[in-house]
Amino acid sequence: MAATVRRQRPRRLACWALMAVLLAHLLALSDTLAVMSVDLGSESMKVAIVKPGVPMEIVLNKESRRKTPVTVTLKENERFFGDSAASMAIKNPKATLRYFQHLLGKQEGNPHVALYRARFPEHELGFDPQRQTVHFQISPQLQFSPEEVLGMVLNYSRSLAEDFAEQPIKDAVITVPAFFNQAERRAVLQAARMAGLKVLQLINDNTATALSYGVFRRKDINTTAQNVMFYDMGSGSTVCTIVTYQTVKTKEAGMQPQLQIRGVGFDRTLGGLEMELRLREHLARLFNKQRKGQGAKDVRENPRAMAKLLREANRLKTVLSANADHMAQIEGLMDDVDFKAKVTRAEFEELCADLFERVPGPVQQALQSAEMNLDEVEQVILVGGATRVPKVQEVLLKAVGKEELGKNINADEAAAMGAVYQAAALSKAFKVKPFVVRDAVIYPILVEFTREVEEEPGVRSLKHNKRVLFSRMGPYPQRKVITFNRYNHDFNFHINYGDLGFLGPEDLRVFGSQNLTTVKLKGVGESFKKYPDYESKGIKAHFNLDESGVLSLIRVESVFETLVEDSREEESTLTKLGNTISSLFGGGTTPDTKENGTDTVQEEEESPAEGSKDEPGEQAELKEEAEAPVEDTSPPPPTEPKEAAVPEEEKATEKENEEKPEAQKPVVYRALVTRSGF
Repeated sequence: MAATVRRQRPRRLACWALMAVLLAHLLALSDTLAVMSVDLGSESMKVAIVKPGVPMEIVLNKESRRKTPVTVTLKENERFFGDSAASMAIKNPKATLRYFQHLLGKQEGNPHVALYRARFPEHELGFDPQRQTVHFQISPQLQFSPEEVLGMVLNYSRSLAEDFAEQPIKDAVITVPAFFNQAERRAVLQAARMAGLKVLQLINDNTATALSYGVFRRKDINTTAQNVMFYDMGSGSTVCTIVTYQTVKTKEAGMQPQLQIRGVGFDRTLGGLEMELRLREHLARLFNKQRKGQGAKDVRENPRAMAKLLREANRLKTVLSANADHMAQIEGLMDDVDFKAKVTRAEFEELCADLFERVPGPVQQALQSAEMNLDEVEQVILVGGATRVPKVQEVLLKAVGKEELGKNINADEAAAMGAVYQAAALSKAFKVKPFVVRDAVIYPILVEFTREVEEEPGVRSLKHNKRVLFSRMGPYPQRKVITFNRYNHDFNFHINYGDLGFLGPEDLRVFGSQNLTTVKLKGVGESFKKYPDYESKGIKAHFNLDESGVLSLIRVESVFETLVEDSREEESTLTKLGNTISSLFGGGTTPDTKENGTDTVQEEEESPAEGSKDEPGEQAELKEEAEAPVEDTSPPPPTEPKEAAVPEEEKATEKENEEKPEAQKPVVYRALVTRSGF
């Protein structure tokens, strides 16, 4: 009996060792389970997390508050964030940075840079000659770009989330305004990289709000389209969005709810901050008037006093939303002189009269972009803190012509909750109910190029061409392919924004350059020399507009085709082998889709680059290529190098192979073309 026990003891030890290893792996895996979202507002941010046992919860900061000021105080040897930094704004206004997101992706000559200087004259903005942007000059030794400051804030938001979740967090979904262009979105991604965050997606804040609204009302969504308008007035800007909810049939999960962004309108500078600045100016005039004749300095010249006035203006705006009048009072505003003055709601509304006139503007823009009228919109829902101002609601209600405005959503936290739901859906650690999200392109993108044409014998001229790559209000994420089939040498093409006529003159100035990049292709001529006897199918440029709304040029390649003869037996064997391998790996070539059902609308959709009305033959050829692709199922000839021969990933039917025993089959060769300038 003792001998038997001795023989089993090593097995038991081995089992315990295996269990310990498995437990260690599980513990290591649990460290990466939690994900977070950051709703990055102009004035404050909301952080939410998802972890096992804690589904979608707002993170409390160190002061046990659900939202945290987006404020940073930078000194020589220490930094303060959130409420601590906000309290330092009065003691050290020059080193306390706020509303710096307005400077992301902006060059020095941008009107928003001049506006920031006018609003916050205590900050010294230096010029970075290499990037052509501005930076904060805290001291001769300390200077930080807006991206670096945002990176500090994102790192602080992660520390709050990790303390709340009690485990490390790296994956995040970050909200950005819907009107952010490519430069602004890339600036946010750069800031996240500095903070060590892996960005699962940049989601538009209006899309995140719409997702939160739909997730909690899943049962009310059916096959009948429901149009809902979200009017979001925050601290820095206003965005109006029209969203269509309905159930759609998906390949993976059958009938599932879907939201589609149909129309977007915005005003970059209409928000609560501008109202507070008007109130601050009014209080400064009252204080100067009270001290008139005493030889006192203008209070506007004292940064600390102006910081106190801005804080009081913020409080006053909130109180006047519920009261007809209120007493503004500040102890020791300047030179140990107290300030006290009565401000009425009527005075506040008079100060902001021109701002309230701009309230209907985003509504009209959203309706125009959606090609709808107000009768098709079922309800209008308020989002954002500034919508609590009674005059805003009054003007908006009159503009939309509804009986009442919807207030059945958390105006402060809806975007954070929608973003964290998306984070859980994109994370591999969680399984959530699918909700299809189809966002829309705000700024169209096109490709421009110039080539020589011979209109008459011996007479050559340059022809400028434009081809739309991603159209306005078209859905994304999406991939597109543009084919240049009249080039056999190195050439350049430009990627620009399309028609921005829907923007006003001031918005165009704020938008900045309409040129995204210039792509310089090299190696085109060499590829044609390498395959002189092959038929060229053009130079194909593959573009991707990803889930974050960021454009990238994936690759550019020269495509050549030749015909080879294969016997019936060889074709059948190869086809069977191909079908067997295909079945082993799922039988499809479509890329993996995300759990949340974010809709990849068109994979590798091909757009002719040079087909036009005066070239019908060329356009027909390209259309046929896009509709009836043929795959190479046979190996390339041994004389050709493998690096230059990559079969196209497209299908051919087995039936065609069986009907043509000695058929000539096209073999496609792709030669990668190097690019520079992107």
